[in-house]
Amino acid sequence: MARYSSPQAKKARTGSIDTHTDFGHESRQILPEAQLLCYICVKVFNDPVTTPCGHNFCKSCLIKTWHKSQHYYYCPLCNEKFSKRPEQKMNTTLSMVVDNFKKTSTMDQPEILCDACTGVKQKAIKSCLDCGVNFCSSHLEPHNYVLNYKRHKLINPVKNLENYRCQKHEKPLDLFCRDDQKCVCQFCTETDHKNHNIIPLEEESGERKSQLRKTQTELQQMIKERLKKIQEINHSVELSKRSTEKENPDNYEVFTALIRSIERTQTELLGEKRKAVKKQAEGLIKELEQEIDELKRRKTELEQLSHTDNHLHFLQIYPSLCIAPHTKNWTEIRINTELSLQTVKTALSQLQKTLNEKLSRTLNEKLKEMVPRELKRILQYAVDVTLDPDTAHPRLILSDDRKQVTYGDTKKNLPNTPKRCSYYPIILGHQGFSSGRFYYEVQVSGKTMWDLGVVRESINRKGKIETCNPQNGFWIMTLKNGNEYQACDDSYISLSMREKPQKVGVFVDYEEGLVSFYDVEVRSHIYSFTGQSFTEKVYPYFCPCSNDGGKNSAPLIISHV
Repeated sequence: MARYSSPQAKKARTGSIDTHTDFGHESRQILPEAQLLCYICVKVFNDPVTTPCGHNFCKSCLIKTWHKSQHYYYCPLCNEKFSKRPEQKMNTTLSMVVDNFKKTSTMDQPEILCDACTGVKQKAIKSCLDCGVNFCSSHLEPHNYVLNYKRHKLINPVKNLENYRCQKHEKPLDLFCRDDQKCVCQFCTETDHKNHNIIPLEEESGERKSQLRKTQTELQQMIKERLKKIQEINHSVELSKRSTEKENPDNYEVFTALIRSIERTQTELLGEKRKAVKKQAEGLIKELEQEIDELKRRKTELEQLSHTDNHLHFLQIYPSLCIAPHTKNWTEIRINTELSLQTVKTALSQLQKTLNEKLSRTLNEKLKEMVPRELKRILQYAVDVTLDPDTAHPRLILSDDRKQVTYGDTKKNLPNTPKRCSYYPIILGHQGFSSGRFYYEVQVSGKTMWDLGVVRESINRKGKIETCNPQNGFWIMTLKNGNEYQACDDSYISLSMREKPQKVGVFVDYEEGLVSFYDVEVRSHIYSFTGQSFTEKVYPYFCPCSNDGGKNSAPLIISHV
């Protein structure tokens, strides 16, 4: 994997080109073909334009993306939002680099010369499979009027012409044997391949090109997924950096010199944590970049192969290119931004050996204060949440102040408007949030089932949802069967609770991509979704679930903070 050291190369790798850089004749060295592909269509740039955040896209691709979003404009690569539609200015420098690359790529194609020329050899314009010779325009002339020559099979000039002729019968390979999966000549069908399933090359080539287009689409999706994973990893590293800065113990009050010693040790642990996260991220990004380069190379080869009219060449090379390269499954791979439990236990064990029993009690009391302090800080972002009756499922019953919701046995006759949730018994908060931080609390006492959290505005409100996870716009936790708590992340995560929460606090930091849940009564943290990317409004989400034969008839109550 090539390493990039210059600022220009670093920007090229992340999709950003410095429009003031003089690339000159070295443009192909600084920007290999893989770096001249649009992130949206994964093809060489066509009329490249640059967004205010510095990333480049085909002009038509960016217009289509913004047209689909309708209500806001953002960068498809880094998701930065723009208050108004940016002016699309052509990146002239990148455009010149792309044009130069296309011309050079054409010039790199080898020239095939006429085999019949005796003096200065002319450029061949056709290859004759029956003669086994490459011809220029002059020497090809007899094939235009001599009857026997007119029946010969002519193709665009190729090197290694012997590969296009049957080595046994010295005739054109213009048929395909499906039984043996190989190209054959007419005489082969009367000998070794007699009674086999034989079809013209053009027919087999046409069917496989259809399969080729599907493979190209799969490769393009794999490339996009890996670019997205690099973005997620970089975001996780940034969150880790901010987290360790916030966790710096210099911000805490200290009581004794020994506690200062403990805090210095904790600072060292946080420093090691940041180094470990950075090292892990660099390794994963290197792997991802290697896979992206290989996938782009394979996609370029398939793109070129899909446009060839040389059916024999297509069928000979197709088997080696139709299968996607071996790649890693990145779905479950995450950056570990937290100190490992074993690391913390080991560090505390070493420290406790130097402390007496009294100091140990003091330290434990201090650690217990950390979550309450965090909750106290969050309280400043409390908002007055009310329920939106226009989103309520027809079985839900709301209180007059729109602070309580219960599940009713009778389904009301309500208009099925676009906002209404008509499949599951859910209701959303009246106010949506597209920036900043907010916090609210919900009383859940007396219930055996409930769902709480936030959802994006565009969730499916009318039909069945396979999984209520972040990919589908849900950041929620649930209670089932009276004591089974789960966080609905990429997979369902069981939550171990020391006590059954009576009141749950929900905190959202839109810019940080953070959704956290707290047990308000015991002042403890339950679970957090981190490293999320919000691109539209999010709304408080409530699901009281069915009454469960009267066991779950208690309401969900939005509490005053």
